Amino acid sequence: MAKSSLKSAALMEQMKAHLSTDAGKDIVKKLNLVFQLNIAPKKIGFNEEIFVVDLKKGEVTQGPYEGGKPDATFSFTDEDFIKIASGKMNPQIAFMRGAIKIKGSMSAATKFTPDIFPKPSKM
Repeated sequence: MAKSSLKSAALMEQMKAHLSTDAGKDIVKKLNLVFQLNIAPKKIGFNEEIFVVDLKKGEVTQGPYEGGKPDATFSFTDEDFIKIASGKMNPQIAFMRGAIKIKGSMSAATKFTPDIFPKPSKM
């Protein structure tokens, strides 16, 4: 992956490793969805870095999804993404507050929970 200034990039590296574990393979089997994450340093829509969490193939890549349309696309700031992935912020509440913007399938989006991410080591 390209060098990134986002804290989220380190989490994406952990996610990549997590998906190769048995727990990660179970998530892939269970969800079978593709999430595109547009993560902005400070303000949604500006200087976003794009990551794809492909829970069909069990991989994490940087750059827009190239296999058609992702099941759900999320836009958020780096800080809010870290809070959501670490379980400190509920994704549904974040959405209602406007901290997340979602495009695509809402039923797929509801499966985007802290449970799919590796438990954070001390960051």
